Amino acid sequence: MQTTYCEIDLDKAKRDAFVYAIKNHYWYQMYIDDLPIWGIVGEADENGEEHYLWTYKKLEIGFNGNRIVDVNLTSEGKVRLVPNTRIAMSYSVKWKKSDVKFEDRFDKYLDPSFFQHRIHWFSIFNSFMMVIFLVGLVSMILMRTLRKDYARYSKEEEMDDMDRDLGDEYGWKQVHGDVFRPSSHPLIFSSLIGSGCQIFSVSLIVIIVAMVEDLYTERGSMLSTAIFVYAATSPVNGYFGGSLYAKQGGRRWIKQMFIGAFLIPAKVCGTAFFINFIAIYYHASRAIPFGTMVAVCCICFFVILPLNLVGTILGRNLSGQPNFPCRVNAVPRPIPEKKWFMEPAVIVCLGGILPFGSIFIEMYFIFTSFWAYKIYYVYGFMMLVLVILCIVTVCVTIVCTYFLLNAEDYRWQWTSFLSAASTAVYVYMYSFYYYFFKTKMYGLFQTSFYFGYMAVFSTALGIMCGAVGYMGTSAFVRKIYTNVKID
Repeated sequence: MQTTYCEIDLDKAKRDAFVYAIKNHYWYQMYIDDLPIWGIVGEADENGEEHYLWTYKKLEIGFNGNRIVDVNLTSEGKVRLVPNTRIAMSYSVKWKKSDVKFEDRFDKYLDPSFFQHRIHWFSIFNSFMMVIFLVGLVSMILMRTLRKDYARYSKEEEMDDMDRDLGDEYGWKQVHGDVFRPSSHPLIFSSLIGSGCQIFSVSLIVIIVAMVEDLYTERGSMLSTAIFVYAATSPVNGYFGGSLYAKQGGRRWIKQMFIGAFLIPAKVCGTAFFINFIAIYYHASRAIPFGTMVAVCCICFFVILPLNLVGTILGRNLSGQPNFPCRVNAVPRPIPEKKWFMEPAVIVCLGGILPFGSIFIEMYFIFTSFWAYKIYYVYGFMMLVLVILCIVTVCVTIVCTYFLLNAEDYRWQWTSFLSAASTAVYVYMYSFYYYFFKTKMYGLFQTSFYFGYMAVFSTALGIMCGAVGYMGTSAFVRKIYTNVKID
């Protein structure tokens, strides 16, 4: 039975809006029992002079028992757009039995030809080969170089003091008294490391849950799972951030705990609230209800903060002692001049290129599923890419740090973090390309929505990569200085 659900008074402004949507092939998306359906706004004639609006929606809903398993939409009722007329919008529903099982009802929405295309497999293989090459290169260069360094330093230990003073002193051993010096701005640095470790934990757990539970079959389940896991893993943030801050001699640990706990939530909530104000102004359906905002704030204050406090106390008490293999000199060693490409700023800019190259193709599939109508379901690929990204990031930051220390520059903490975090800059730059060449978004709301949430995604990715790079580099630095005898 055809039912009219609204009528449109088509003035000139509304007609122009519909014409623009038809010319640009706009389509809309609706959900029935979490099953998505898509429809096109209208069509133009062969000459492109007359434009028509589809006014009648025929819904055919398949059911198996008492569960909806299939939904199809057919658009009919083509009406020419003429100003100062009234157009009635109507729909009808037809129910039919279906043999589709409830657990298989999403199969028709999945696009294996897109996500399992040869280019996707090739990108994974290419990234895997990059990992093998980088790991082999790092192992070969560092082991060979370090072996020579150890041999030279062992030979120096056999010299008397006069010969040692007359010998050439250079390399990473010369900064042993400063390499474990606290980083500049230790409070914010330790908070970033703690937040990055938490983001990595959340990413790993959510991907594993998505692989097991097929979270794409229920609207909002991925976001709800991510929020729950983020809140539950708050002790990870407190543990790593608190222990690192204690090792670096920080005394304002309560302030560090607050900054670490609210660093990511403040970024996410601030961006979401800003976009929400624009959505409310445009009366968009993307506006977040006020109750949801209050619930998120309550989670931050009553779940994330207490758990972060527990992690901070554990981190400070269990691993907060500065047990460095080398004594830190009272007076900082002057940093000698070096070539321009060995400067920390240059290393930071170049450090993110290879990690970005390892995830470049996967970013396209993730962006397409998030900003288009594709449903991302190949979380096995995402897990492989996450592992590859971490390995490539650690290898790159280790190489960068070794060359920096070899130039007798001991400012490796921030350099290792930022060189890995610079991957996010390249991802955000790629989002500009995707916006202008792969989407047809326009206007203040769509632009702010896209770039606002892409900024949140890129920031979280950068903090995670920075923390992974720093943790791997920290283990490397501790290892090489542990194996060297320091007089």
